[in-house]
Amino acid sequence: MTRKLFYEDSYMKSCRAAVLECRQNKNRFEILLDQTCFFPEGGGQPGDTGMLIPCAVSDCGAQDTSAPDAGDGSSSGAESEGRGSSSGAESAGIAVFDTHEKDGLVFHYTEKPLPEGTEVTAVIDWERRFDLMQQHSGEHMLSGVIHRRWGYDNVGFHLGTDRVTIDLSGTLSFDQLLDAENEVNRRIWEDEQVKIWFPSAEELPRIPYRSKKELDGDVRIVEFPGADICACCGTHVKHTGAIGLVKVISCEKWRDGIRVELLCGGRAVRYLGHILEQNRLVSQQLSAKPLETSGAVANIAAELNEKRQRIYALEEASFAAAAEKYAGAGNVLVFLNDLDPDGVRRACDAIQKTCGGLSAVFSGSDADGYRYALGLPGGDLRETTRSLNAALNGRGGGKPFFTQGNVKASKAQIGDFFREML
Repeated sequence: MTRKLFYEDSYMKSCRAAVLECRQNKNRFEILLDQTCFFPEGGGQPGDTGMLIPCAVSDCGAQDTSAPDAGDGSSSGAESEGRGSSSGAESAGIAVFDTHEKDGLVFHYTEKPLPEGTEVTAVIDWERRFDLMQQHSGEHMLSGVIHRRWGYDNVGFHLGTDRVTIDLSGTLSFDQLLDAENEVNRRIWEDEQVKIWFPSAEELPRIPYRSKKELDGDVRIVEFPGADICACCGTHVKHTGAIGLVKVISCEKWRDGIRVELLCGGRAVRYLGHILEQNRLVSQQLSAKPLETSGAVANIAAELNEKRQRIYALEEASFAAAAEKYAGAGNVLVFLNDLDPDGVRRACDAIQKTCGGLSAVFSGSDADGYRYALGLPGGDLRETTRSLNAALNGRGGGKPFFTQGNVKASKAQIGDFFREML
């Protein structure tokens, strides 16, 4: 069994260790140490990354792997050594890109080998680990508050590099989620100590802890006072205040419940900073105060909708005039300016009702290509459309009597294609 120093002190950033085994598995090496501060993937939390620095380039003897009791707020000698992690010696180490546990043994995945018996300093990527602890601890608190208030279970948890999602067994409105978020943040700011322990077999049944499945044997319990008690194998902050804040970003329907996206700690601060900067730029463009951008956007949207309706009415009048102009003309090819696909469709529909033959409407330019619509009441345009697309580098289709698409061709080339039909 590997001695798991991350359980003795989740804030330990480095430790001294000996290589017990180094085995190759395809294009990677799996290195087993006698003890490690690297957390292996588990409980929804990714495995740690970092460096293994041989003692030939690192003063291993200066380190102390003894760890304080979890939560006492002090730092071990190993932790203190880890703070100065930007040494020239570290650059000579072996990079660890993932960590996994197999049958109680923790393996560090690397691209290079280390000889068995090598003494190393194991240094985790602390910035990444602390971020993961903030996300994991914040997720626990939100899931616990939701479970207590509405009885829903967290049935899925994903801790990614840029987002965190939890899947709930029931539905909540976004306002309800924000209400739960407010409670979680109040409890975070109380800065209570997080309690982590392995209860006895007699004590465990009396603890109202959350778990996705029935557990037996040694069960590790993580308690966030007033918010959550849950069985968990992951690493967590020592005091709730270290989470900083929890921010719910979105929720969507998921199976019989909802999927909630949230950010915690530094991720939440950075996200809100990006949102603030975007809103600042919007407020400048709208000449509105930052807290009044929503109303300014609503006013612009109303103005745009009014203008769209006016444009639509003018187009309808123009299409009616074109339909009258080509009444009884038989097959016609019409080029109209500045129409979107819907406008091309409506123009073609109006003209086909009066021309008495094929209505072919195009809008665009030689440089950018043309949008088209073909209409022939009661006819079959499938072969014509296939030939058109093949001859004019086009794409499109539709019903037998009405098709739409676009072509990359010139006005002259389009005219040549339809010459025999007109």
